[in-house]
Amino acid sequence: MCCSWCRVWKCCSYWVSTGLLSIKPTAASKHRTFWTTTHIKVEYGLVEEIPWSLSKYLNVSRGWLPNHGPGELHYFGQIPALNDCLYRYMYKTKYLALHDVDELILPQSVDSWLELLPLLEKKFGANKRYRFRSHVFPNDVLLPPPIFPNTLLQHSWGNVSGVNILSHLYREPLPSTAWIDFKIIVNPREVFSLTVHGALKSLKPFEWVTSDMARMYHTRAKTQTKLSLKDLIYDGRLLNYSGRLLPAVNAALRDSGLLPEDSACSSVST
Repeated sequence: MCCSWCRVWKCCSYWVSTGLLSIKPTAASKHRTFWTTTHIKVEYGLVEEIPWSLSKYLNVSRGWLPNHGPGELHYFGQIPALNDCLYRYMYKTKYLALHDVDELILPQSVDSWLELLPLLEKKFGANKRYRFRSHVFPNDVLLPPPIFPNTLLQHSWGNVSGVNILSHLYREPLPSTAWIDFKIIVNPREVFSLTVHGALKSLKPFEWVTSDMARMYHTRAKTQTKLSLKDLIYDGRLLNYSGRLLPAVNAALRDSGLLPEDSACSSVST
Protein backbone atom coordinates (compact mmCIF):
# COMPACT_ATOMS: atom_id res chain seq x y z
CA MET A 1 0.00 0.00 0.00
CA CYS A 2 1.11 3.53 -0.66
CA CYS A 3 0.14 6.21 1.84
CA SER A 4 0.52 9.98 1.87
CA TRP A 5 4.23 9.73 2.69
CA CYS A 6 4.94 7.90 -0.56
CA ARG A 7 6.15 10.38 -3.13
CA VAL A 8 6.87 10.04 -6.82
CA TRP A 9 10.56 9.16 -6.74
CA LYS A 10 10.18 6.51 -4.09
CA CYS A 11 7.24 4.86 -5.86
CA CYS A 12 8.89 5.01 -9.25
CA SER A 13 12.25 3.69 -8.05
CA TYR A 14 10.52 0.87 -6.16
CA TRP A 15 8.49 -0.25 -9.18
CA VAL A 16 11.47 -0.05 -11.52
CA SER A 17 13.59 -1.95 -8.97
CA THR A 18 11.07 -4.77 -8.82
CA GLY A 19 11.23 -4.99 -12.59
CA LEU A 20 15.02 -5.30 -12.45
CA LEU A 21 14.65 -8.08 -9.88
CA SER A 22 12.34 -9.97 -12.28
CA ILE A 23 9.27 -9.39 -10.11
CA LYS A 24 6.05 -9.28 -12.15
CA PRO A 25 3.56 -7.92 -11.50
CA THR A 26 3.38 -5.68 -8.44
CA ALA A 27 -0.12 -5.14 -7.08
CA ALA A 28 -1.08 -1.76 -5.64
CA SER A 29 -4.34 -0.66 -4.07
CA LYS A 30 -5.39 2.63 -5.64
CA HIS A 31 -6.48 5.69 -3.69
CA ARG A 32 -5.92 9.42 -4.03
CA THR A 33 -2.12 9.45 -3.63
CA PHE A 34 -1.53 7.38 -6.77
CA TRP A 35 -2.44 9.89 -9.47
CA THR A 36 1.12 11.16 -9.98
CA THR A 37 2.44 7.74 -11.00
CA THR A 38 -0.42 6.41 -13.12
CA HIS A 39 1.60 6.75 -16.33
CA ILE A 40 4.59 4.94 -14.86
CA LYS A 41 2.51 2.02 -13.64
CA VAL A 42 0.29 1.54 -16.68
CA GLU A 43 2.65 2.46 -19.50
CA TYR A 44 5.56 0.36 -18.20
CA GLY A 45 3.45 -2.59 -17.11
CA LEU A 46 5.11 -2.73 -13.71
CA VAL A 47 2.02 -2.61 -11.55
CA GLU A 48 -1.47 -4.04 -11.60
CA GLU A 49 -3.71 -1.32 -10.24
CA ILE A 50 -6.49 -2.58 -7.97
CA PRO A 51 -9.34 -0.15 -7.18
CA TRP A 52 -9.66 0.23 -3.43
CA SER A 53 -12.86 1.97 -2.46
CA LEU A 54 -13.21 1.13 1.23
CA SER A 55 -12.53 4.74 2.18
CA LYS A 56 -15.83 5.69 0.49
CA TYR A 57 -17.77 3.63 2.97
CA LEU A 58 -15.61 3.51 6.10
CA ASN A 59 -13.57 6.04 8.04
CA VAL A 60 -10.10 4.56 7.56
CA SER A 61 -7.31 5.37 9.99
CA ARG A 62 -4.35 7.29 8.58
CA GLY A 63 -1.89 5.95 11.15
CA TRP A 64 -0.84 2.53 12.37
CA LEU A 65 -1.51 3.52 16.00
CA PRO A 66 -4.96 4.65 17.19
CA ASN A 67 -3.58 7.92 18.56
CA HIS A 68 -2.04 8.68 15.15
CA GLY A 69 -5.41 8.59 13.43
CA PRO A 70 -8.59 7.05 14.81
CA GLY A 71 -10.97 5.35 12.43
CA GLU A 72 -13.22 2.38 11.77
CA LEU A 73 -10.59 0.48 9.77
CA HIS A 74 -6.91 0.24 10.65
CA TYR A 75 -4.28 2.10 8.58
CA PHE A 76 -6.01 2.58 5.20
CA GLY A 77 -7.26 -1.02 5.39
CA GLN A 78 -3.75 -2.47 5.23
CA ILE A 79 -4.57 -5.92 6.58
CA PRO A 80 -7.71 -6.38 4.41
CA ALA A 81 -5.64 -5.30 1.40
CA LEU A 82 -2.93 -7.86 2.19
CA ASN A 83 -5.47 -10.66 2.48
CA ASP A 84 -7.21 -9.49 -0.70
CA CYS A 85 -3.83 -9.73 -2.43
CA LEU A 86 -3.23 -13.21 -1.01
CA TYR A 87 -6.48 -14.66 -2.36
CA ARG A 88 -6.44 -12.63 -5.58
CA TYR A 89 -3.09 -14.14 -6.61
CA MET A 90 -3.30 -17.48 -4.80
CA TYR A 91 -3.46 -19.48 -8.03
CA LYS A 92 -1.73 -16.98 -10.30
CA THR A 93 1.79 -16.98 -8.87
CA LYS A 94 4.22 -19.47 -7.37
CA TYR A 95 5.42 -17.01 -4.73
CA LEU A 96 4.00 -13.83 -3.27
CA ALA A 97 6.04 -11.10 -1.56
CA LEU A 98 4.31 -8.85 0.96
CA HIS A 99 6.04 -5.64 1.92
CA ASP A 100 5.69 -1.87 1.74
CA VAL A 101 6.68 0.46 -1.08
CA ASP A 102 9.65 1.79 0.92
CA GLU A 103 10.95 -1.74 1.50
CA LEU A 104 12.88 -3.88 -0.97
CA ILE A 105 14.00 -7.49 -0.48
CA LEU A 106 17.37 -7.57 -2.20
CA PRO A 107 19.42 -10.72 -2.97
CA GLN A 108 23.05 -10.53 -1.89
CA SER A 109 24.79 -13.32 -3.82
CA VAL A 110 22.67 -13.27 -6.99
CA ASP A 111 20.95 -10.49 -8.93
CA SER A 112 17.27 -11.43 -9.08
CA TRP A 113 14.50 -13.23 -7.25
CA LEU A 114 14.38 -15.78 -10.06
CA GLU A 115 17.88 -16.81 -8.97
CA LEU A 116 17.29 -16.33 -5.23
CA LEU A 117 14.17 -18.46 -4.79
CA PRO A 118 15.75 -21.72 -6.08
CA LEU A 119 18.58 -21.17 -3.58
CA LEU A 120 16.06 -20.78 -0.76
CA GLU A 121 14.20 -23.90 -1.89
CA LYS A 122 17.46 -25.84 -1.94
CA LYS A 123 18.38 -24.70 1.58
CA PHE A 124 15.00 -24.77 3.31
CA GLY A 125 12.73 -26.79 1.07
CA ALA A 126 10.04 -25.68 -1.34
CA ASN A 127 6.68 -24.15 -0.43
CA LYS A 128 7.97 -22.58 2.78
CA ARG A 129 7.41 -19.14 4.25
CA TYR A 130 10.59 -17.10 4.02
CA ARG A 131 11.22 -14.22 6.45
CA PHE A 132 13.64 -11.37 5.71
CA ARG A 133 14.96 -9.13 8.49
CA SER A 134 14.55 -5.42 7.98
CA HIS A 135 17.70 -3.29 7.72
CA VAL A 136 16.96 0.39 8.24
CA PHE A 137 18.69 2.97 6.05
CA PRO A 138 18.05 6.37 7.70
CA ASN A 139 16.75 8.81 5.10
CA ASP A 140 18.47 11.78 6.76
CA VAL A 141 21.99 10.35 6.29
CA LEU A 142 23.58 11.39 2.99
CA LEU A 143 27.16 10.22 3.41
CA PRO A 144 29.00 9.37 0.17
CA PRO A 145 30.19 5.82 -0.51
CA PRO A 146 33.78 5.16 0.67
CA ILE A 147 34.66 4.09 -2.89
CA PHE A 148 34.31 6.82 -5.55
CA PRO A 149 32.98 9.31 -2.95
CA ASN A 150 32.83 12.17 -5.46
CA THR A 151 30.76 10.34 -8.05
CA LEU A 152 27.51 12.08 -8.90
CA LEU A 153 24.70 9.54 -8.75
CA GLN A 154 22.07 11.84 -10.19
CA HIS A 155 21.65 15.53 -10.81
CA SER A 156 18.33 16.08 -12.55
CA TRP A 157 15.74 14.94 -10.03
CA GLY A 158 15.88 17.85 -7.62
CA ASN A 159 12.31 18.90 -8.44
CA VAL A 160 10.87 15.39 -8.13
CA SER A 161 9.50 14.77 -4.65
CA GLY A 162 10.55 11.72 -2.71
CA VAL A 163 13.58 9.80 -1.49
CA ASN A 164 16.41 8.67 -3.75
CA ILE A 165 17.23 5.26 -2.29
CA LEU A 166 20.67 5.32 -3.92
CA SER A 167 21.63 8.32 -1.80
CA HIS A 168 21.15 6.47 1.50
CA LEU A 169 23.77 3.75 1.68
CA TYR A 170 24.39 3.49 5.42
CA ARG A 171 22.27 1.21 7.57
CA GLU A 172 21.69 0.83 11.25
CA PRO A 173 23.03 -2.32 12.93
CA LEU A 174 20.32 -4.80 13.79
CA PRO A 175 18.83 -3.85 17.16
CA SER A 176 19.57 -5.99 20.20
CA THR A 177 15.88 -6.43 20.99
CA ALA A 178 13.54 -9.38 20.97
CA TRP A 179 11.56 -7.93 18.05
CA ILE A 180 13.14 -7.29 14.66
CA ASP A 181 10.93 -6.06 11.85
CA PHE A 182 10.62 -8.37 8.87
CA LYS A 183 8.56 -9.07 5.77
CA ILE A 184 7.86 -12.26 3.89
CA ILE A 185 7.81 -14.18 0.63
CA VAL A 186 5.35 -17.09 0.68
CA ASN A 187 3.75 -19.74 -1.44
CA PRO A 188 0.21 -18.27 -1.31
CA ARG A 189 -1.43 -21.70 -1.46
CA GLU A 190 0.16 -22.58 1.89
CA VAL A 191 -1.18 -19.50 3.71
CA PHE A 192 -4.73 -18.67 4.77
CA SER A 193 -4.61 -15.47 6.82
CA LEU A 194 -2.09 -12.62 6.77
CA THR A 195 -1.13 -9.87 9.16
CA VAL A 196 1.25 -6.94 8.61
CA HIS A 197 4.27 -9.03 9.62
CA GLY A 198 3.82 -12.63 8.64
CA ALA A 199 0.88 -15.01 8.61
CA LEU A 200 -1.70 -15.88 11.23
CA LYS A 201 -2.65 -19.22 9.68
CA SER A 202 -0.54 -21.37 7.38
CA LEU A 203 0.39 -24.96 6.70
CA LYS A 204 4.15 -24.68 7.19
CA PRO A 205 6.49 -22.71 9.46
CA PHE A 206 8.61 -19.66 8.69
CA GLU A 207 12.28 -19.91 7.79
CA TRP A 208 14.62 -17.02 8.56
CA VAL A 209 16.71 -16.06 5.53
CA THR A 210 20.23 -15.09 6.55
CA SER A 211 21.54 -11.67 5.57
CA ASP A 212 24.26 -13.14 3.37
CA MET A 213 21.55 -14.55 1.08
CA ALA A 214 19.08 -11.66 1.07
CA ARG A 215 17.98 -8.79 3.28
CA MET A 216 15.22 -6.23 3.35
CA TYR A 217 16.25 -2.63 2.66
CA HIS A 218 13.99 -0.13 4.43
CA THR A 219 14.69 3.54 3.65
CA ARG A 220 12.93 5.49 6.36
CA ALA A 221 13.37 7.71 9.40
CA LYS A 222 15.96 6.40 11.83
CA THR A 223 14.75 3.95 14.44
CA GLN A 224 17.81 3.94 16.71
CA THR A 225 18.08 7.63 17.54
CA LYS A 226 21.11 7.32 19.82
CA LEU A 227 23.39 5.97 17.10
CA SER A 228 26.17 8.21 15.82
CA LEU A 229 27.28 8.31 12.19
CA LYS A 230 30.28 6.09 12.99
CA ASP A 231 27.89 3.40 14.24
CA LEU A 232 26.22 3.09 10.82
CA ILE A 233 27.31 0.36 8.40
CA TYR A 234 28.05 1.09 4.76
CA ASP A 235 26.08 -1.14 2.39
CA GLY A 236 26.62 -0.49 -1.31
CA ARG A 237 24.64 -3.42 -2.68
CA LEU A 238 22.05 -1.12 -4.26
CA LEU A 239 24.75 0.50 -6.35
CA ASN A 240 25.17 -2.76 -8.24
CA TYR A 241 21.80 -1.99 -9.82
CA SER A 242 22.44 1.70 -10.44
CA GLY A 243 23.62 1.26 -14.02
CA ARG A 244 20.17 -0.11 -14.92
CA LEU A 245 18.03 1.59 -12.30
CA LEU A 246 19.00 5.21 -12.92
CA PRO A 247 18.40 5.28 -16.70
CA ALA A 248 15.12 3.36 -16.29
CA VAL A 249 13.81 5.72 -13.60
CA ASN A 250 15.03 8.71 -15.58
CA ALA A 251 13.19 7.53 -18.69
CA ALA A 252 10.00 6.78 -16.76
CA LEU A 253 9.97 10.20 -15.11
CA ARG A 254 10.78 11.93 -18.39
CA ASP A 255 8.06 10.09 -20.29
CA SER A 256 5.55 10.96 -17.57
CA GLY A 257 6.36 14.66 -17.96
CA LEU A 258 8.03 15.01 -14.56
CA LEU A 259 11.44 15.63 -16.11
CA PRO A 260 12.50 17.67 -19.17
CA GLU A 261 13.38 15.78 -22.32
CA ASP A 262 17.09 16.65 -22.08
CA SER A 263 17.50 15.30 -18.51
CA ALA A 264 20.28 12.78 -17.88
CA CYS A 265 21.83 10.85 -15.03
CA SER A 266 25.11 9.25 -14.02
CA SER A 267 25.70 5.95 -12.26
CA VAL A 268 28.35 4.08 -10.30
CA SER A 269 28.70 0.51 -9.15
CA THR A 270 30.94 -1.01 -6.53
